[in-house]
Amino acid sequence: MAEQSCMYRIHSMGGALSDKERKVAEYIVSRPSEAVHPSIEELAASIGVSVSTLLRFVKKLGYGGYQQFRIALATETLAPESRYYETAVASSQDPVAVAFSVARGALDMTEKSLDRATLAKVAAKACVAPAFYIFGLGGSGVVAKDAVHKFVRAGLRCQTAEDFHLQLMMASQAGPDDLALVVSNTGSNKDTLTIVEVLRKTGCKVAAITTYPRSPLARAADYPLVSSAPGASVISEAFSARIAHLAIIDAIYIEVMETLKEKGLENVEKMRSAIAGRRI
Repeated sequence: MAEQSCMYRIHSMGGALSDKERKVAEYIVSRPSEAVHPSIEELAASIGVSVSTLLRFVKKLGYGGYQQFRIALATETLAPESRYYETAVASSQDPVAVAFSVARGALDMTEKSLDRATLAKVAAKACVAPAFYIFGLGGSGVVAKDAVHKFVRAGLRCQTAEDFHLQLMMASQAGPDDLALVVSNTGSNKDTLTIVEVLRKTGCKVAAITTYPRSPLARAADYPLVSSAPGASVISEAFSARIAHLAIIDAIYIEVMETLKEKGLENVEKMRSAIAGRRI
């Protein structure tokens, strides 16, 4: 698709828009930077139209989907630093201070908002599930790896994989007594949602770690664990969201160890004994 201003496309549509689509156009033109960050469901609700109307509007503009439209709008309307980081960064600011401040903010917000009861249910289920599958793609795959590293210490039978097709294969073998933990910042990645769809068909319970409570992943999960971030946006890189997700993993691990009690400690000691000989 040839490069062309997103705002120009909106202005040039003119009489080609229906009344509801024109309402969408007027909203975006009047506050373009505010229209960048919300999910499609959130933006549709703010405008007062249906998701299908918003999708038709995006398609009429020539974009393949809402995410493509949102990136085009962000590129045109947001300051450059808002596209590579999750908060505005002034040239006079210390980048180290900015990074640590945002990370602390994400941790503080998540600690206050995290559903403790749901987290306890996830930990309890993980302790008794015959198999504990952990899925994550891209940056969330790093969080998934860390989760396996934690839960294997406790003696849980965890499984994960980097390859998407292998993750699909693993999901297809899950059973109704098993537990799957799916990690995704946006909660709207098509491949991630395909894995969830396969899991649902097997009857496997699904826990999810995501940043967006109204995302498709959060809505599909049996146990949604929603983090918070001061500059949460699907446009910027999700640095602080990753840190909050890792903290949620740690919290589940501690809850698991509290549940397993002496058995958990025995498993940790087995792990330490196994790797002790590899240290100088």
